[in-house]
Amino acid sequence: MELILNHPASNKTSVKGDNSAFIYFESCRLPSLALLLLLIAYTLVLITGIFGNLSLLIIIFKKQREAQNVTSILIANLSLSDILVCVMCIPFTIIYTLMDHWIFGEIVCKLTSYVQSVSISVSIFSLVLIAVERYQLIVNPQGWKPSAAQAYWGITLIWLFSLLLSIPFFLSYHLTEEPFQNLSLPTDLYDHRVACVENWPSKMNQLLFTTSLFMLQYWVPLGFILICYLKIVICLRRRNGKVDKKRGRESRLRENKRVNIMLISIVVTFGACWLPLNIFNVIFDWYHEVLMSCQHDLVFVVCHWVAMVSTCINPLFYGFFNKNFQKDLVLLIRHCWCFAPRERYENIAITNMHTDESKGSLQLAYTSTSI
Repeated sequence: MELILNHPASNKTSVKGDNSAFIYFESCRLPSLALLLLLIAYTLVLITGIFGNLSLLIIIFKKQREAQNVTSILIANLSLSDILVCVMCIPFTIIYTLMDHWIFGEIVCKLTSYVQSVSISVSIFSLVLIAVERYQLIVNPQGWKPSAAQAYWGITLIWLFSLLLSIPFFLSYHLTEEPFQNLSLPTDLYDHRVACVENWPSKMNQLLFTTSLFMLQYWVPLGFILICYLKIVICLRRRNGKVDKKRGRESRLRENKRVNIMLISIVVTFGACWLPLNIFNVIFDWYHEVLMSCQHDLVFVVCHWVAMVSTCINPLFYGFFNKNFQKDLVLLIRHCWCFAPRERYENIAITNMHTDESKGSLQLAYTSTSI
């Protein structure tokens, strides 16, 4: 699931020379309208991703001081990795695409792809932990239940593993003038311009690493998550079939179903968003000649933009499925804009709580620890 930063010009110009190479290079630029639409689309994702995930982090952090919730802790970790992608990957990709060359130096060139790979690993393994937690809660309610402390340890291990797993990307990316060396112009328009590209010791090393990473970051975790949620759905259906008509039990089943639908939606959307870029990367690694055309840039940026939409998944699905989050978000916005009312209001957290107000203090009576 790597971010391919190497510009297609590095391949397109290798068979051209002098002014003919420049003409070919210029003719493959994205149209102005496509660049404008691309800029608008990326900006919307950037704003939604940063604002939505930051709001989600603030709300979850605020509520975790009142009630520890393992699923919310893991969701907050997802949001943190999404913010990292929004800050470190989207702006540089936009500018690189618009300018057609790299201007941010070698360290940022290495960090951009490295950070995206780390973030993807953190996100997918967090989804795995969420699936395990939900499985234990619903399918095996009498068994082991992860605590908040164990969730934090799990998150720490996820980050360490992801940082180590992605090191080859940091080592392989570098700056080169090669894509622009054949563009001979009187004005030397492309002199001293560089591209951010991968450079592996051998093609076999690249294929082994990227293919293994593809399996480890995508198919294996998603397959495991699919099995967990399939068993959860089967278990809930069996319970619905023989549930007694007690109001409390029906309410718990309905709440579990709502939470599971939200989490499954996050997983499915995450997988769907990253699938096009994964397919593009696999084709580029194994048979890049197929992509060597003027449509290469456009196909890449569309696939990359769809992948970046995944950074908006958490807040969008929380807002759609969780009315408590909607209320907390409204209160947060009003507070940030200094429009918060002076009178006290009912504060409903992501975790299910009944709130009672008495003589200037809020008494919290906790119920179940769902999202």
